Amino acid sequence: MKIFSVEQLAEADKITIEKQGITSEMLMERAATMVFDEIHKRLQRAPVSIKIFCGIGNNGGDGLVIGRLLQQHGYNVRVFVVNYSNNRSKDFLSNYEKIKENTNEWPILIKGVDDFPEISSGDFVIDAIFGIGLNRPIEGWVALLIEAINKSNAFVLAVDMPSGLFTNKIPSETDAVIRASFTISFQAPKLVFYLPQAERYVGDLQVVDIQLDREYLAKATSNVQLIGKQEAISLYKPRTNFSHKGDYGHSLIIGGSYGKIGSISLTATAALRTGAGLVSIYAPKCGYIILQSVLPEAMVLTDESEEELNNIQFDLEPSVICFGMGAGTSEGTVKTFEALLRKTEKPMVIDADGLNMLSKNKILLKEIPKNSVLTPHPKELERLIGKWDDDFQKLEMAKKFSKEHEIILVIKGAHSITVSGENLYINNTGNPGMATAGAGDVLSGVITGLMSQGYDPLISAVFGIYLHGKAGDIVAEKMSYQGMIAGDIAKHIGDAFLDLFKNEQNSIQN
Repeated sequence: MKIFSVEQLAEADKITIEKQGITSEMLMERAATMVFDEIHKRLQRAPVSIKIFCGIGNNGGDGLVIGRLLQQHGYNVRVFVVNYSNNRSKDFLSNYEKIKENTNEWPILIKGVDDFPEISSGDFVIDAIFGIGLNRPIEGWVALLIEAINKSNAFVLAVDMPSGLFTNKIPSETDAVIRASFTISFQAPKLVFYLPQAERYVGDLQVVDIQLDREYLAKATSNVQLIGKQEAISLYKPRTNFSHKGDYGHSLIIGGSYGKIGSISLTATAALRTGAGLVSIYAPKCGYIILQSVLPEAMVLTDESEEELNNIQFDLEPSVICFGMGAGTSEGTVKTFEALLRKTEKPMVIDADGLNMLSKNKILLKEIPKNSVLTPHPKELERLIGKWDDDFQKLEMAKKFSKEHEIILVIKGAHSITVSGENLYINNTGNPGMATAGAGDVLSGVITGLMSQGYDPLISAVFGIYLHGKAGDIVAEKMSYQGMIAGDIAKHIGDAFLDLFKNEQNSIQN
């Protein structure tokens, strides 16, 4: 799914109105009705006190429509107009008249602090104060109103965008921003929803299709994509009946050191579970018996050193090399990693201590084979690209790093983001249970297994992250977040493949 800019969404609204022969007010009615439908489906006329706070622009107009429909369906609703200016949008004014004509409860104007209603923790609050067009921090008594809503501990539903949140920058700690329990966004999600620093504002997320012009949306270009089930299905390459293991490549997993052999075992297991035809592991001698015992499907090669990698030598020709898990960063290991980089031409997967070596020895960055996949967690990323002020700057720095070194960068997190030049691919699977030791090692194995089978490195990263997250979701359903360990994720990669083709309705929700 494409993630569009504010300007593109505004253009989509305009073209939709022209081509469908409707007015902007009719489009507003359509969008707001969809929000009402979602509320009504969940509340089923429950006797809850609903308070709707409407701005005076089009987001406020959405709130007025929702308020009118809720009142007409028998809900206990009070609608408040946050009267911060005399400049009201045309569609707001039209719906302001409609709600007065069609209901017994007229909207109540809020002109300052003295007009604030009491908001209790049992209230259902709907935030329709500001939409996606906000471009400066909220100030004055409106900021105090947002603070009051946040402090109430009421359930807060944000319409399209939590008020005070920007689409293209992270608010400061002192900015007034609604902390929504749930956000219902129109047509397409916004990039900011998937960034760690915005998590506390968005809450759970649902996107409703308000039927904007399909032709425009299909043709509009975007360098940000959200990867869900339908996108993942399009990346999958089915096998043929007469294929054999040689058709699916040979993955070589290099890493490990004394006490850290488990990491490469997890990576190799994941590569096998993802479908690599052959998997070999290259490790220090101390790992030989362990690896041969726990993973009989893999072949094991050993370094001349007992406890760490000091002289990587092998006579096979792997389809892809994955390096770094548990390798340590000793001087000897750094030197043999440097030698490996210089003699490797095919794209690699580099993780963990491989990334740490690159961070400490930046001269090695120029030796990385083009189109290699690097998979840092936030701290590893910071060591690679430097510190950032906010998540948007982080993305810009990551794009620059990707372009400069001609590599693919996977920023691991709740919504892992694959960076390839200017293009971003945001993953929409996974859960908090995957914050467990070894989960990243499994991800490297999944990506390696896909590259081994001939998937393009970028597709391997994007598809691999999806499968990894889906496997984690399947495990969470069976074992809980707390009960999940990395080995469980690896074991359920096959279930993630099977899930691709289950007939089930998918929605953009977290």
